[in-house]
This record gives sequence, structure tokens and C-alpha cells, in this order.
Amino acid sequence: MGLLGAAAVRDGGAALPHGFWAAVRVWLEKPQVANRRLCGAAIEAEGTVPLGEGGEASPPLAAVRGGGSGGGREVRAAAAGAAELGRLWREVRGQLPAGHGHLPPPLTAWGGPGRRSELRAVLRTLLARGRPAGPPAPPTKELAVQDVYNGTVTFLPLEENSEGKYQIKKSNIYQIQLTHVKDEEWSLSIVAPFPEDWFSDGIAYPKLAWLGNELLSKLAKWSVDQKPSGFKSTLSLISVAKYSKVYQNLKEKYKEMVKVWPEVTDPEKFVYEDVAIATYLLILWEEERKEKGLTKKQSFVDLGCGNGLLVHILNNEGESTIMPGDSHLFPDTDWLIGNHSDELTPWIPVIAARSSYSCCYFVLPCCFFDFHGKYSRRQSKKTQYREYLDFVAQVGSVCGFHVEEDCLRIPSTKRVSLIGKNRIYPPTECALIDKQITQYINNRQTCAVVMCDRKVGFNHKNHSDGLCKEAGSELPENETETAGTTWMPGFQPREKVEQIRNCASLPRDFVDDVVLNVANLLLNATPQKSCSNTHGGNTNTWNQGESLSLKEVAEHLNKETLKRLKSEYGGLQTLLKNNHQVFEVLNGRVHIRDWRKEKPSRKTKPEVKQHLSAEAFKTRLCWFFIHHPDGCSLPSESCPYAHGTEDLRQSQVIKKKKHLQ
Repeated sequence: MGLLGAAAVRDGGAALPHGFWAAVRVWLEKPQVANRRLCGAAIEAEGTVPLGEGGEASPPLAAVRGGGSGGGREVRAAAAGAAELGRLWREVRGQLPAGHGHLPPPLTAWGGPGRRSELRAVLRTLLARGRPAGPPAPPTKELAVQDVYNGTVTFLPLEENSEGKYQIKKSNIYQIQLTHVKDEEWSLSIVAPFPEDWFSDGIAYPKLAWLGNELLSKLAKWSVDQKPSGFKSTLSLISVAKYSKVYQNLKEKYKEMVKVWPEVTDPEKFVYEDVAIATYLLILWEEERKEKGLTKKQSFVDLGCGNGLLVHILNNEGESTIMPGDSHLFPDTDWLIGNHSDELTPWIPVIAARSSYSCCYFVLPCCFFDFHGKYSRRQSKKTQYREYLDFVAQVGSVCGFHVEEDCLRIPSTKRVSLIGKNRIYPPTECALIDKQITQYINNRQTCAVVMCDRKVGFNHKNHSDGLCKEAGSELPENETETAGTTWMPGFQPREKVEQIRNCASLPRDFVDDVVLNVANLLLNATPQKSCSNTHGGNTNTWNQGESLSLKEVAEHLNKETLKRLKSEYGGLQTLLKNNHQVFEVLNGRVHIRDWRKEKPSRKTKPEVKQHLSAEAFKTRLCWFFIHHPDGCSLPSESCPYAHGTEDLRQSQVIKKKKHLQ
């Protein structure tokens, strides 16, 4: 009666049973990927525990992880964690409903011959996401007991009593089971001994149907579909528990920014993304102060291309900003931040290294730039993003930093950060490292033109796989000096005012002429496509015209028009796509748009977009009503554009805000 769900799994790639334990590990360490009401889990201790009476957790296998801030402090805590885990195990195993450490049916009993009488226990704390109203949900502790021999993991929820001792919450015990049926056929199931007493809080413990359906299906998929991502786990360098608490506090503190966001960008994304980055840095810097015995908060300079919100938040939280001076070095600054720093991204480790021996850096690479311009790919076996991250990490290593990588929890596809907070050379070698940096920058500039297979021979461990070096590693004496000179002569940053080249700045009459010429070309092409059009019971035909390739359209335009369009990004195609009221460009072919075939807006359309559509209704004249020989294919009441000036509404200034006044 306690079976919540079962799933048949076919393992054609010999992934099981190893894949099952990898899937269990995901559920233990990152439950938020399945249960969206959680923000993570803190693994507090783990190790082997004896199945028989008494005994301690095995110290060699015990480890306190706490969300992963690393360092000697956690190593010292491992021994204490082993003792705590052993004490907890002795305390709770006698509380099992079947008594004497036995599991009640239908749970599979623990145990096996010889050393298989050992179990592996993991103590974790489930961390709930912040709720819009009311106090935050208290953390929930669980003891997960893994029995490798029998292919089971049993989850024992723990409650702390008034005496500070833990008791098993028997109603919410559940077990995940893996069973080998035959050959490539396996079965994955979830069982609970007391389903009738199950208590669902909607957060750490969803309804039983969710466990038997949603969680089970994800575990089955993960068990046979474990692909290495090539990136670190999210928030691997800091405490997830601390991050969750600080993030919820800052999110609540700065939520009003969403309502008054002055830009046309999505406030939900950009405000909370900067809140998340600020949260990460605040915790990272707090850990650094503990490690180095610092009492004063770190100073920082943000060299990124953001809107200043990140700096505003960090300033409000007690950090201090130093404005960049003419020297472009920051000897009195503790940290340099590159939040989407574009052309400056590879330079930030260099600036940090040359600012002072104690200067650290944090970069969040987005756009791909080298020292001299756009980054050029050199390895086809990696994604461009992974290759660029390796390049920026290599720059940090060349500059003498121990480079660490971490994934941030932000709404962005580019969320991998690179951190340099410790040096791998003594202060006496600063001059040597500076020459090494100069040589590397010059070699990168040369390799942009001359490609070769030899690697750069640096003195320290680096990420130089697949990167090349100019023949001859020695530089002339005058090229190894950096003080008071330009680090890369000829470096061209972007213009202060970037030229708009997306056809948006072209004169209106020029655009109108091109649109009319291309439309007439499509309408007059043979054979013509006529579509039935019924309004109020009368049937007529509406000329939809032919479709032509972009090349065919270009051949009918004069040379002066084509020359003018060539200077714009995307040229003719961009202009036609910009005029989407008239044209539809699909797979390199141009069509007259038939508005009768446009799909109505989905009900799930975001509120902000629904509002924008309503505000824009009838604020522009209908091109078809004015220029098409058959007029508009839609009646006036259905067309989103105005049929004549008397149908025109006054345009309003529209800001993209989710929370509208």
C-alpha cells in the first residue's frame, strides 16, 4: 500500500547502477532542480555508519560540506562532523518504527554480507525559498541513509525537541529503490511506510503524488542521462545556507526598485540579477575576512558595463567604492569587479596584478573579447563559451593568481564567474610576473594573425591548452617594460557613442520607398497567389503576392539603394524584418504578411507584453489600407493598425514594467 510510484528504466549504455547513485546525489545536493520551492540544501556531514549496534561514523569518509566555502576551516570541521554523525546515528536508529534499527515494510531492509553491513549516511538541511509574505519557512533536516548493496536510499526527516535532541518524524519517512529486473531492464520506485499519515508542508515535503510522479520521473531520467556539463556546480565556493538568507533579505530590501525601474529592460531580470551578484560578493568577502583575519570591509572598483545598480547595492551594504583615476591602476583597492565587462574582461586580471600584490578580482564574462578585439575561436572540441572561460582563466594564471571558477544563481545563460583572490608566487617575484604578463599579451596579439601549435611556456600552472605562441619567446628589452607606457599600442576601445547600424537610423522616406518597391515586386510577380477573404458574408480575393529569395529581391533594387543598405548590419534583410507589419522573412525568402493567419496571443503571455500590445493598438496607420491594391485583409475592428487618420489613437510613452501603476 506504500508504493508511491514505479518507473521502468532501460539502460542501453551500462549507466546503472552508478547512474542511480549520481541521480541520488543530485537530489541530495541540489534538490531545487526538482522542487522549485527550495533554494538548495546544505550537506552538513556524511560518512559511513555501522549497521550493527554502537559505533562511530567513519572519520576518513566523513566530511562537512556546508554548501562549499572550502579551506582549512572545513577540513578541521570534518572530524567533528564524523563524531556528530556517529552520535546522531546512535540516537535515531533506535527510533525506527520496526525497532532495533529495522525498517518497516514496504521499505527494503538494510544489510548484506561482510563489509556490506556498513551504510553511508548524509545529514542535510533543506533550504526553502523566500515567501512573498510571512516569515521564512524554518530549515528542515534529513538523514539520508544509503545502502549500496540493496540499491536503496532512505530519507529520515528529523525534528529537534526542547532538549536539543533529534527525533525521527516517522510519518514522512520515504525510500527510493533501484531493482535490476533482467538484462538492460531496471525498475525505480519510491515507497513510504505510512502514506496515510504523511504531512505535506508544500515546501520541503510536497504531496505524495509529487514524489511518485515528478521526482520519480526526474530520477529515472537522471539515472541514465548523466552528461558532464563542463562547469562547476552552482555556488560551489560559498555557503548555500548563507546565500539563501542574505539573498532573501536583499531581495526584500530592494524590491521597490522593480516598481520604479527607469529603463526599458526587464526589471525582474536585471534588478534581481544584480541582487544575486551582490549577495555572492558579500558572502565571498565575508569569508575572505574570516580567512585572513580582516576587520575592515573590502573596497572595490566596478569596471563593468552595467547600470550602476550593483555598485549601489554594495555601497548600501557597507562596502566602499574608489573611483578610477587617470592611472588606470588601483593600488589602494582590494577588489576589481568585472560584471559583463566586455572589452575589459581579459584586462581585469592584468590590472589587478599590476595594481598591487593584494588586489583581487571577480569577473563574470559575457561577450567574447581578447586583448586586441573580438575573441577568435581556436578549439572546435569546446563550446565557444567554455573556450573563452578557459582563456580568461589562463590570463589569471599568467598574472600569478590561483583562479577559481563558480556558477552564480542568476537568470542568465552566461553565469560562470572567475575569481582570483590568492597569488601563486611570492612578492619578490612581482617583476618576473610583470614581464611574463607583457610577453603573454604580445604573444596573444601575434597569435591573432599567425597561428601555430606550440604552447606558451609560463613559469606557473595555467589553462593554456591549445593556445599558441609566436616563434621565439624572447621579447626586445623595450617591449618588456610597462611602467608609464601603453600596454597594447593600437588597442581600440569602442566609441563613446556607438553608431546605430540596424537600419533604425535610416531616413523614413528612404525606408518607405524600399518597402513600397519590394511589396510591389512581390505583388506583381507571377503567378499571383490570391487568398479567399470573407467579411460580413461577402467573398473576395486578396492578393498575397509571390515569395522571392533575398537575392532575387536585391537584384531588382538599384545600386545606390544596395550600397546604402550594405553599410547597415544585416542590410536588406534587417530592413525588411524591421517592417514586420508588411513582410515576413522565413528561411531566406520574403513574403507579404497575411494578418488573417497571425495566431492570437496566448493566454500565458506575460502581463507586461499584454499591456504593451493594448497600448500600441491603433497607434500607427495600416500600410495595407493605404498601399495594397486590395486594401487590408482584416476589417477595421480586427486590425491592430489604424484604417485612416480618424481611426488613429494617440501614442503613449511605454515603459516595460511588470508592476504597472
